[in-house]
Amino acid sequence: MPIKIPDHLPARSILENEGVAVMRESDAVRQDIRPLRIGLLNLMPDKVSTETQLARLLGATPLQIELTLVRISDHVARNTSAEHLEAFYRPWRDVEHERFDGFIITGAPVERLAFGEVRYWPELQRIFDWTRTHVHSCLTICWAAQAFLHHFHGVPKHELAAKAFGVFPHRNLAPNSPFLRGMSDSFAAPVSRWTEVRKAEIPEGRGLRVLAESDEAGLCLLHDPQRRALLMFNHLEYDGDTLANEFNRDGGPIPANYYPDDDPARPPMNAWRSHGHLFFGNWINEIYQTTPFDPAEIGGSAAQGDALIPA
Repeated sequence: MPIKIPDHLPARSILENEGVAVMRESDAVRQDIRPLRIGLLNLMPDKVSTETQLARLLGATPLQIELTLVRISDHVARNTSAEHLEAFYRPWRDVEHERFDGFIITGAPVERLAFGEVRYWPELQRIFDWTRTHVHSCLTICWAAQAFLHHFHGVPKHELAAKAFGVFPHRNLAPNSPFLRGMSDSFAAPVSRWTEVRKAEIPEGRGLRVLAESDEAGLCLLHDPQRRALLMFNHLEYDGDTLANEFNRDGGPIPANYYPDDDPARPPMNAWRSHGHLFFGNWINEIYQTTPFDPAEIGGSAAQGDALIPA
């Protein structure tokens, strides 16, 4: 089934050229089916690339997806035109009374700041709390995962001596988890961050479960079933050239395990594409299997929500 996104969103033509099924609003309303409502709070500077990456993965699933693009209400993005934001994004305060089957919160280039120094930290905290009552399953990525873990559990982040940058092997610690169903025992995942959260500092007794980690890059995926949340500290959504674009823009060390023979003149190989599709497909499938048919019942009491997404 296709993904429903705005007709003139730049991602539409890119995905159509790749063969991803994209649906028009007029076609969607004719289908007698309730689409899964997925919200995307996009905190990345290059919003168009992030929209495209995530829409590609969501659109590859066999279910009809309705994607809503969301932004911080009063934060002015510097790298995306006001026209694009006005045309395609809704401020969170305009959607806070709505309910979503799934909600994705991306990373942001603010990880070297203390959480409280981030201009939109108070609103993001309200959004985290709101996901408990208005979202069936929340997926946080990179800095947003660190922020979620800090907000609910007080876990600090630590600056690394050098940027974790490249493609690293990760161990699948929970092959019985519905979110890692079909994933290899070891899988590659892109990493691009200056900070980390440490496994040893994850509090016990709160139901948190580490699903995947790397000897070199640390934590990768954490499940918080009480808050119906997945915390992905790395980037299975990245395009094959995303790390190359970062390297060409920022310089620094060559991303590890990325270019053939570590030669930036040679095109990088995408070693994670299939696992990215599988991970997002598993997440969407688990939402479909467990979300209430009546959107008004999404969220509900914390006790009710705790039982919806299995550990």
